[in-house]
Amino acid sequence: MTYRDDLNRWLVVRSLSDMQRVVVARFRTQSNADGYLHVIRRLIPDGKFLVVFDGDVKSECEDCG
Repeated sequence: MTYRDDLNRWLVVRSLSDMQRVVVARFRTQSNADGYLHVIRRLIPDGKFLVVFDGDVKSECEDCG
């Protein structure tokens, strides 16, 4: 994960068929992501969008796989 991705931890994702998800946008704050979600839902009412926190952090354990 790049430094820029570390700054933008809130994601707006679109749910597709077969349990697939596509990241639509990244934001630094949850409120910005929620605002974008509100707009994108008005533009694409049939789409399934949600805001998630990217909690995938690098493991600090040296012995871990």
